[in-house]
Amino acid sequence: MIYSNLEEIIKLRRSVYPVSFSGSPVPKSTIEKMLELANWAPTHLRTEPWRFKVFGKIAMVSLLDQCKSLYVKNISAQKFNNTKLDRFEKHKSLVSHIVAIVVKRSGKVPEFEEMAATAMAVQNMWLYLSNTNRYGGYWSTPQYLMNEDFDNYLNLNKDEKFLGLFYVGELKENFKLPKGNRSNWREKVKFI
Repeated sequence: MIYSNLEEIIKLRRSVYPVSFSGSPVPKSTIEKMLELANWAPTHLRTEPWRFKVFGKIAMVSLLDQCKSLYVKNISAQKFNNTKLDRFEKHKSLVSHIVAIVVKRSGKVPEFEEMAATAMAVQNMWLYLSNTNRYGGYWSTPQYLMNEDFDNYLNLNKDEKFLGLFYVGELKENFKLPKGNRSNWREKVKFI
C-alpha cells in the first residue's frame, strides 16, 4: 500500500535494520528517485551540501570489507565483538545498496546548518522508501569509520565530511513494520 497522507507517511517512517532485508536488488529507478527527492531538502543560501556515494552490489562488497578492516583496526580489545564482523558478511547478501552520506562544507553558512540540511536530505530518502512499503533504509554512524582512513577510501576532499552509511534493501516478504512510539510532544514544547 502506498500512503497518500503526509502525516501517516511521517509517523510510519522507521529504521529498518539490514537483517530485515530480503537480499533482492532494489531497482536503479527506485534508488535514483530516492536521491532525486533527497535533493529537495531545505538548504540555507542554496549550498545544497549533501553528497552521496552509492555502492551497488560489487562495490558494496569492497566497502563492507573496508568496514571490517577498519573495525579491526580501530576498535579496542575491550569493545571488540566478532559478531560485528559476521554481520558485515551477512550484509553482503541482504543489502541492495549502501549510500555513504557526506556533507560538503561551503564556508558560506555554519557547518551545523549544512549538516542539518544533509540530515534532512536523508530524511527525504527515508520517507520515500517508507512510502513504497516495499523498501527500507537504515542510517548507521559507526565511529570506527569516522577517520582519515575512511575519508581516503571514499576519496573525500578537505571540505567534505563523512556522516554515515545508509543501507537500502527490499523488505522480507512477511516483514512487519515495528510499532512507533514517542512520548507526548507537549512535554517537549513550551509556548511563549
